[in-house]
Amino acid sequence: MRATDGFYGQYGGQFVPEILIPALDELERAYQDFKNNDGSIKLLQRYLNEYAGRPTPVYYAKNISEKYGFGLYLKREDLLHTGAHKINNTIGQVLLAVSMKKKRVIAETGAGQHGVATATAAALFGLTCRIYMGSLDVERQMPNVKKMRLLGAEVVPVDEGLRTLKDAISASLKDWVTNVTGTHYLLGSVAGPHPFPEIVAYFQSVIGREALDYFRLQGFLPDCVIACVGGGSNALGIFQGFLELSAVELIGVEAGGRSLDPGQNAATLTLGSRGIFQGALSYLLQDGFCQVRDVHSVSAGLDYAGVGPQHSFLKDSGRVTYTCVFDGQALNAFHELTRLEGILPALESAHAVAYALEHAQDLRGKRVLVNLSGRGDKDLGIIEKYMGKEA
Repeated sequence: MRATDGFYGQYGGQFVPEILIPALDELERAYQDFKNNDGSIKLLQRYLNEYAGRPTPVYYAKNISEKYGFGLYLKREDLLHTGAHKINNTIGQVLLAVSMKKKRVIAETGAGQHGVATATAAALFGLTCRIYMGSLDVERQMPNVKKMRLLGAEVVPVDEGLRTLKDAISASLKDWVTNVTGTHYLLGSVAGPHPFPEIVAYFQSVIGREALDYFRLQGFLPDCVIACVGGGSNALGIFQGFLELSAVELIGVEAGGRSLDPGQNAATLTLGSRGIFQGALSYLLQDGFCQVRDVHSVSAGLDYAGVGPQHSFLKDSGRVTYTCVFDGQALNAFHELTRLEGILPALESAHAVAYALEHAQDLRGKRVLVNLSGRGDKDLGIIEKYMGKEA
């Protein structure tokens, strides 16, 4: 998907302080130069293949498929270096930062996977790195905090607001305004002002291309593709392989949290309305006074009140169906995949698996592709808290 004048239909744009406009223009020029340069693309591909571990396989989950009556295929982004799809984007954006002669990168993180991937890419290319992370997420994702610090990054806990991803993004934007000349803001999702949504989608599109290539070699297509949606990068990454194939249903799964009551979920596209949030016009969870609502999810990476503008456009167009599952359903899916297939999914990815399991009757006999966007090592503390240490 490409933006027209920075917008996807009515969504997107650059609703930021004027001081950031030159930096966004510089970033767009660097991005256009990069993707139209064969040498740059070959360099990116080399790092993705030899360093990150691409291509990732598509795995047929035989045991779950036999139990639930549909064919479950998993795109194994959890096998990448650093444990999630985030490395696709961070390597790409650090290469952009180097081309712009930036010596410092900053980033936000919720579940910590983007923070680890940013710190990893910064270490690889010798850049100074600062990661903003809500202090609540620091507490519940401590293994990733330790990794970031070992990689040389400075981790800054954010105590404002709900102390989660939204607040980390706000802190990152404040830093960028102050240090815009020598700093690149390595945004982790398809959110924020243009050109970030397009750039992140471009670097994550490799997921969908590889998945489509796999199914074409098998001689058939999946009946549906399912991915979890927080900001939306992993979902858009895999959806891009199938957007033009109308026979393939696309389903985005948000965090239903504890309930659909205000403040108890992060189901932005399910329950939200249009508004301007952190640099772009998109759907968000807001009250009648246009104030951003509190959100909740058992998964730190889905605990976000906004969503990328491409997803808002795809919702309105009807090409993608967006829905949600609750914390308990995601936790159950985590255990099913772990015990039946020996794969510990990230709690984010478990939401996508949960949708498939909860709708097994409707999916009976179909081929279902789920993007397994990350692994669950980082979530073991949360799992123990919710399910008891026996889990």
